[in-house]
Amino acid sequence: MKQVKHWQDPVNVALGAWLIISPWVLGFQGVTAAMWSAVATGVVLGAVALGATLVPRAWEEWTEGALAIWLAVSPWVLGFATVENAMVNAVFVAAAILVLALWVLVTDKDYLGGSMDRHAH
Repeated sequence: MKQVKHWQDPVNVALGAWLIISPWVLGFQGVTAAMWSAVATGVVLGAVALGATLVPRAWEEWTEGALAIWLAVSPWVLGFATVENAMVNAVFVAAAILVLALWVLVTDKDYLGGSMDRHAH
C-alpha cells in the first residue's frame, strides 16, 4: 500500500464529507443556498483532496485554498450570513481547509516552500 505523502489531505477529505452532511447535522438543510453551498463545496473538496491523497500535486492544494476562500465568503455572497449555524460552519471549516492546504504548500520541498530553501551552487 502506498504511503500518504501529506496527512493533511485525508483530513480535508473528512472535512469535505463533513460539509456534505453538515446541513442535516446542524439543521440548516431548509436554507437552500447554505445547504447547496456546503454540499457542492464538500463534494469538490472531497474529490480534490482524495486526488491529492492518491497523486499529490501542488495545484490540488491551491484548489483547496480557493475552495476555502469561497466557503468563507459564501454566507455573504449567497445571503445566508444571518443563519448562524450555517455561517459559523462555513467560516470555521474554511479556516481549517485553508490552514491545511497552506501548510502543505509551504512545507513540501516539491511545492512552493521547497523552492525557497534551495541555494545556488
